[in-house]
Amino acid sequence: MTPDCRYAEVVIDFRAAVEARDPDALEATLADNVLFRSPVAFKPYPGKAITAAILRGVLRVFEDFRYVRELSGEGGRDHALVFEARIGGVAVEGCDFLHLDESGLIDEFTVMVRPLSAAQALAAAMADQFEQIQREAAVG
Repeated sequence: MTPDCRYAEVVIDFRAAVEARDPDALEATLADNVLFRSPVAFKPYPGKAITAAILRGVLRVFEDFRYVRELSGEGGRDHALVFEARIGGVAVEGCDFLHLDESGLIDEFTVMVRPLSAAQALAAAMADQFEQIQREAAVG
């Protein structure tokens, strides 16, 4: 299997895990040293345990989530997945930017959302998840 194919398979697995709302399959696509950058926090979150816990929280707060477009960089290690979702009555548009390490796992994960009302709704919803995320990260 060529490296580009291996990388594509990881992104396919990631997308399927998110769309199926399967946190275990989602966690399996993450490198141990993944760095997660949130659209609503200045400081990035390093490590698989906290990133997986945050993503479980995101799966709980997003409704009607779906990817609508996917872009891949040359070499197959950089991907942008454009999504739409809702948080309560607020429409969310966003993009997951993924970088894969040489083994094909996600080692950088940056999320951006728009409009401002969506970012505010996401910040509030994730703040409500904070204690559970902390507990899940400690177990992970």
